[in-house]
Parts: sequence; structure tokens; C-alpha cells
Amino acid sequence: MRTFSSYGPIDIEFNYYVPRQRLIDQASQELLGEDANKGGHYITVWAPRQAGKSWIMQQVLWRLWKDERFDTIKLNLEHLKMTEEVIHVIQVITSEITEILKLPDIKINGLENFYTLFKPTTLKKPLILIMDEFDALHPNAISGIAGVFRNIYNARRDSSLPSAQKPYLLHGVALMGVRAVLGVENVTGSPFNVQRSLHIPNLTPAEVTEMFTWYQQESGQKIEDQVVERVYYEFQGQPGLTCWFGELLTEEYNKHQPTITMRDFENVYGLATNALPNNNILNIISKAKQEPYQKLLLDMFKTEEKIEFRYDDPIMNYLYMNGVVSYELVDESTHYLKFPCPFVQKRLFNYFAYQFFGKSGRLYQPFEDLSDTITEDSLNVANLLRRFGQYLDKNRHWLLKNAPRRSDLRLYEAVYHFNLYRYLTDFMRRRGGQVLAEFPTGNGQIDLIIRYAGQVFGIEVKSYSDKAEYDKGLVQAARYAKKLALTEITLALFVEAVPETERLKYEIDYQQDGITVKPVFVEVGSSE
Repeated sequence: MRTFSSYGPIDIEFNYYVPRQRLIDQASQELLGEDANKGGHYITVWAPRQAGKSWIMQQVLWRLWKDERFDTIKLNLEHLKMTEEVIHVIQVITSEITEILKLPDIKINGLENFYTLFKPTTLKKPLILIMDEFDALHPNAISGIAGVFRNIYNARRDSSLPSAQKPYLLHGVALMGVRAVLGVENVTGSPFNVQRSLHIPNLTPAEVTEMFTWYQQESGQKIEDQVVERVYYEFQGQPGLTCWFGELLTEEYNKHQPTITMRDFENVYGLATNALPNNNILNIISKAKQEPYQKLLLDMFKTEEKIEFRYDDPIMNYLYMNGVVSYELVDESTHYLKFPCPFVQKRLFNYFAYQFFGKSGRLYQPFEDLSDTITEDSLNVANLLRRFGQYLDKNRHWLLKNAPRRSDLRLYEAVYHFNLYRYLTDFMRRRGGQVLAEFPTGNGQIDLIIRYAGQVFGIEVKSYSDKAEYDKGLVQAARYAKKLALTEITLALFVEAVPETERLKYEIDYQQDGITVKPVFVEVGSSE
């Protein structure tokens, strides 16, 4: 029986997969060209890690192998990523091509005679060259090789001869990588502006459903529709993460029951979020924790406003190309930055929360009466939030001492979200409760769910800015409560300080469609 796999290119004989025929057809056609006799295109193929680009280009390679008009080669360049000498890189590439095609050895002494490799006096027929991990090369090697390819492309375009008779026989090129190489990161300008870009998108809901339907047919084990829908929602069709979770759900933590239920999903999801390593996630975290990237990600957790996405911003571009962020299209001209999927957002939120607040300290005094907040069978969320405010005020001298600050030296709004989450998690864990962070929009909105004594409590978290945003928050909280099938929800409003008269005025229950929203101000004090 087939299995789910997220470790490198899949094997179509042993793994569940999506054919993705349209992308394979498109890449093949680009390399062949609209009229193969005139020449193919030089393209970049890019996507975040584990998006399936290597497998797709492998299928392209196998298809083009069958076309006897061309020699088609795929080179993996990852082993050259630590090599700074451009001449050594092109010598290795030359050596590998001549070895594969069984050509005579060619002496390459620099970029100026790298062209020799692609002349009719060297090659036997037009060549289609696929280069994987091209963007891993040293920037000088990327720039130099791309410059050669650009000149070759232009020379071929200037010739009206058939492809096999042109001055160079480099018919088509595909440069594969995480980033759309040769773009904004090249401060001197792109030396390869003749290329087309082929982006490998995530799987669609139908494609994810197709794989899990295939599993059900082969295994005889049913999967609840809600489970598959939730898999797509949490991972947004990211191929590596989707297949990784499919593997966990159907193999490692499969209870061999007749049906995989939402209970099974929640158990596996909890392990995937908190306990299990994943190379894709580890790579994302390694990028996210570095400066200047961390500052942007912390800003993305603020609840007041969205951040406009700009592809030509080098920080956004780097994070986007590495799968740390994505964007949402609001209208034809407006894009906003967002996290690529809820699972990545939760993993980053958890990472930062524990990174900045590894120790919570004493949450309350040993003999303190907590009955106004929690008992064996009840929880007063409003009082719990007020206790957090008191805890923060008492401990801020050490708790926030090393917390990250913006350029104006004020604390990031996210700092308070991380601290609240840690406080609630530690508080409820001691009583057998559980706290979950949810991010329904992919950017600023943060909701917390508390499970305790067989009950579910919802908290929507916002920063108070003005009355208009307050009113909007009440409506959003009621909408979220309806989604959770709750009749009551708490709206937690962070604010530096609130006069008692205003607290009395605003902390009034709001009713909408049979749902009660309880607004509670949480004073955090000055962040300067």
C-alpha cells in the first residue's frame, strides 16, 4: 500500500501524490518553446522548501528525455554552495555536463570561455539544462553564470537559423531554487532579465482531498470529511507539511480504528504543534528568529492594522521566498502580508512565546484565595484576565526587561500576547486545563480557547485604540463565538491605562444574536 511522504521527491509507485499535470505541461512547454525549431525559454522555477518543485521538474526531465531532438540534463548544485570561486563552480558544471553527454574534456579558465561549452563545436545537439539549487550558489557565481546565459539567449534570438544551427546550442534553461533568483536581492540589477518565472503553488483543496480519498480506497479505513477539511485549512495545501501530517495521521499515530476522526486529528495536531520536529518548520524558525526578519514577524502579530505586502522589500521578499510569510489579495491593487498557514503561525507564536517568556515566575501567592477566578467546575475569565494585569504590573521590572522593542523603544504589541498566552497556559495547566491559540485571519487577529472542566471558553484579544475599533471588536468576537458554538465570549482589550470611569462605561456586556460578549480591559502600563 502507498504511504504519504514528505522527504524529498516522491516515488509515484510507493507514495500518494497529485499528478499536477498542468504545471508539468507548462514547464515542459516553456523549455521547448512555442516553436521548438526557434528555441526554448530560459526560466526560473521557484517555491518555498518542500513545495514539490524537484518532483515536478523530475517529471519534466523524464518527459523531455523522450524527445530525441534534444539532450536534456538535470544538475544538482547544492554541493557547490560553499564554493566562493566562480571558476571552480563553472569547471565542475562543465565537467558534469561533458561526463553525462560523453563529450571530450574541455578546459575552462574563466567565464569568458564558459561559452565554449555550449557551441556547436562541443555539443552534439541542442541542450535543455535544468539546474537545481541554483540559488544556493555564491552570489558571484549566480551573477556570472546568469550573465553568460543571458548573452547566449540573446545571441540565439538574434539568429534566424533553426535551433540546431544557432551559434549556441543551449536550447532551454530552468534554474530551480527557493527564491526567484536574480531578482531584488541582486543590488546591481538582474543580469538575467530574459527569463520567465514559474512559481510552484500549494495544493488546492480538491488535490488534498484527492490524496486522502486515495488512501481511504487503498486502506479501507474511513476518514471523516471534517478531518480532511481541517488538514487543508491548517496547512493551506503546502505539500511537504500536508504529506507530513498525512503520514502522522495514517501511520505513526493511526489507532487502526475503522474511522480516523476529529479526535484523532486533535491528538496528532497537538503532537505536531508541540512535540514533533519537522525540517520545514525548523528551517522557517531559523529564518524567523534572525534580524532584521524577526522585527517584521513580531509586527505581524499586532491586532490593530495589517501590513501592506511589497515584493520589492528585501525583508518581505526573503521571508516570502522561504515560506515564512505569504500575502492575501484584498482587491486588484492591494495585498496584505500574512502567515502562509495557521500551523506555521501557531508554531512561530509558540516559539516566540517560550523564547521571550521561558519562565513565568510566581503566578499567585501560595495561600491566595482563587475562588473568585477558578473552582473545580467553573472559570471566571474576566477575573483571570484581571489577575494577569496584576501579575504583569508586579513583575514587569524583570519580565519585560529583555523583551524586544520597536525602533521607538516601545514594546511590540505581540510581547503582551506572548506573555498572556504563557500566563494562561501555566495557570490553567496547574488545574488540568488547556489553552490553545487560534489565528483565523492569517495576520493580526488572535483568539485564545480555554478548555477546562468539560467546558470551552473563548477570548478574542485586541489592543484598544479607539471607540470605533472597540465596537468592531465586539461584533468580531460575537461572530467568533458563533463559529465556536458558544453563547458567551470575552473580549480582552490591551491598553496602557484606563480611567475607572471609562472602565465602567465600556465593560458592559454586548448582546448579538443570542451571544454575550464580555469586554475586559487589561492594563499593561507604559511600554517606554
